[in-house]
Amino acid sequence: MTFEWALKENGIDPKNDLYIDTSVDFAAMQGAFIGGNGDFVTLFEPNATAVESQGLGYVVAYVGTYGGEVPYTAYNARKNYIENNKELIEGFSRAIDKGLKFVKENEADVIADSITSFFPDTSRNDLITIINRYKDNDAWRETIAINEEEWKHIQDIMIASGELEEYVPYEDLVYDEHFSEF
Repeated sequence: MTFEWALKENGIDPKNDLYIDTSVDFAAMQGAFIGGNGDFVTLFEPNATAVESQGLGYVVAYVGTYGGEVPYTAYNARKNYIENNKELIEGFSRAIDKGLKFVKENEADVIADSITSFFPDTSRNDLITIINRYKDNDAWRETIAINEEEWKHIQDIMIASGELEEYVPYEDLVYDEHFSEF
């Protein structure tokens, strides 16, 4: 959806100017591309850098750069769970915020050294490349809070793609009781 939005924002009609094959399972996209399906592919990291490192393609751009502020990753909990576990929710939120601050305040090599054990199949050099790309493209948020403008923007994208019929009020789905203090 964000890819289609980015295309539209840059004067390309995703329905008439090109063909987007949505039949390929997300987990199979890297292999399908390597196997010759399509001229372009959208991949998350570390897959995009792996394709490039293997000489099988090039990272051309980050969709997020062209899609605008999109609160893509979200952590979900039922309202009653949040209400009954406020300390846990606040602690989890502080931990995510601490990680975001660590990324903002450190260079790619320091970050790579701290996360390498979580990516055993990715070389340190590739991790540094990925981290620098994320930093260069401003892919990491500075806060865990999702503001109303960002909430509306992601819904604009979903409505434009035909995946959402109408806007959902911010206050109905976004819990932001303590995020202003982070």
